[in-house]
Amino acid sequence: MQTLVAVDGSEQSYEAARALAHLRQSEQVLLLHALDVPEPAYPTMVPEVARDLYATVAKGMREDGERLLDRVKSILPSGIGPVTTRLEIGKPVEVILTVAEQERIGLIVMGARGVAPIRELVLGSVSHRILTHAVCPTLVVKSPVRTLRRVLLAVQGSEDAEAAARFLTSQPFREPVEITVLTVFPAGQPLWPVGLSDSQTMVQEAKGAANRFVEEVADRLAGLQYCAGVKLALGAPAPAILREADSSKADLILMGTRGRQGIARFFLGSVAHTVLHRAPCPVLVVR
Repeated sequence: MQTLVAVDGSEQSYEAARALAHLRQSEQVLLLHALDVPEPAYPTMVPEVARDLYATVAKGMREDGERLLDRVKSILPSGIGPVTTRLEIGKPVEVILTVAEQERIGLIVMGARGVAPIRELVLGSVSHRILTHAVCPTLVVKSPVRTLRRVLLAVQGSEDAEAAARFLTSQPFREPVEITVLTVFPAGQPLWPVGLSDSQTMVQEAKGAANRFVEEVADRLAGLQYCAGVKLALGAPAPAILREADSSKADLILMGTRGRQGIARFFLGSVAHTVLHRAPCPVLVVR
């Protein structure tokens, strides 16, 4: 598997690079930095002057970017695989997604600095947009990863479970991990049309089906030599996942991203995005 580490000079991106210590050795580690060179702000500027100014700014940013990549390379853990560095000019999201597709990247690793809630809701951060559009798994790190032994795997259905199983089949972690397979059963809202939702028998049958689902996922992971347990939580998905991550002291939340589509996702965000924004540990989203 090839790993892309997106770095931007923030402390979180340094921690993302250090987090490779907990992952299996890669075939190739690509350190990528995007240079978002600003265009001249004055439309009436003489073209020749504008070009010279742009070239000067780009040269300075490239030199800074090369120093940044050298710095990140120097702090990388040992035993992570061959490392290359790359500078690209462009918007960070576009650069990361394009390079990941071109190089057939198997995992994107990046830091998340976070933004104010309102700005996050309307515009979305770089990490959120990568989660939304990347075609490969993405690990987002917000703070130092001291250890990676307890993984909370949140699954909503067979699609999420299948994506997680594909990723875990590659044995991506350096040390053995304990996985808790979690699914969330809705509480306080009707499961069926009015007139049917009062049936306690149907509610119990639905809970039983949810339990069987997570047990089947855990059994599949056990077949992959993982130590896996199960958990059924009640409530809204994102808060329930966050509560369980906190109470179990999870080192990593692993989940799929099904999300909303179009304008609904733009304004409301998906469960994965909500978890990322508030999670006490790194979040790894598979698809």
